[in-house]
Amino acid sequence: MENIKKDLLLALESLFEVAKLEEGDIFVVGCSTSEILGNKIGSSGSEDCAKVVFETINEFCCKHKVYLAAQCCEHLNRAIVIEKEAYKLHRLDNRVNAVPQIHAGGSFATTAYKGFKDPVVVETIKADAGIDIGDTFIGMHLRPVVVPVRVAVSKIGCAHLTLARTRRKYVGGERAVYNSDLN
Repeated sequence: MENIKKDLLLALESLFEVAKLEEGDIFVVGCSTSEILGNKIGSSGSEDCAKVVFETINEFCCKHKVYLAAQCCEHLNRAIVIEKEAYKLHRLDNRVNAVPQIHAGGSFATTAYKGFKDPVVVETIKADAGIDIGDTFIGMHLRPVVVPVRVAVSKIGCAHLTLARTRRKYVGGERAVYNSDLN
């Protein structure tokens, strides 16, 4: 579990440096604890593993004043657990009635629901960056345009790791001038 935490922190530090997230941004996380432990996704969720991953990422997000959004598994249609404060700040209007459970939501989302101060579940979000641990497919919750981020860490435990940031759309064609600070 100590290696999981160490690798997560290295990946998060690298991603946040590139993503240039601002206070109040949303950071989405999809996590298969089964995959982290070397098993097939959805087959053997671990509350202990989920707790380490959640606490590590949540503490990191709080330090950077970014909202963590925890993606549920496919049995809850990949709904998102988020703090009610973020729900209100971002004026989300797609709240659903669900309480994640280990086998319907996943260990990570269940742990987030229990660990957040005032959790709500929403159908979708448009996050500014994210991390996908174990190929849980967070892409539906990232705003356009998604840019993959490569870091020194490629796995968390046994799970494949994918990191992404988003950037503003380029509009205007070949004569347009773009602000490099928005990339």
